Amino acid sequence: MLFAIICTDKPASLETRKATRERHLAYLERWKRHIIHGGPLLDAENRPCGSLLVVDVADRAAAEGFAVEDPYAKVDLFESVVIRPFRSVFRDGLRVE
Repeated sequence: MLFAIICTDKPASLETRKATRERHLAYLERWKRHIIHGGPLLDAENRPCGSLLVVDVADRAAAEGFAVEDPYAKVDLFESVVIRPFRSVFRDGLRVE
């Protein structure tokens, strides 16, 4: 099942994000077969200010577990994390529904 995980960084946390980025990417590498799409959300100056991931996992509990174990979450980077079921209509320029 697909889930969108939308994370918003705490204010003034760019240095925390930068310091944790390599651990975060290593974590995502271990989950790459479950990641449909992912990357940073950007502010008006094109600086990272959050994250967006679309993951394909068994259920909401698995999506929550994935989000909680992210190194960014473990260093308390996020102001908020929203996890929502997601249905893909378009993927890679093609309608998939």
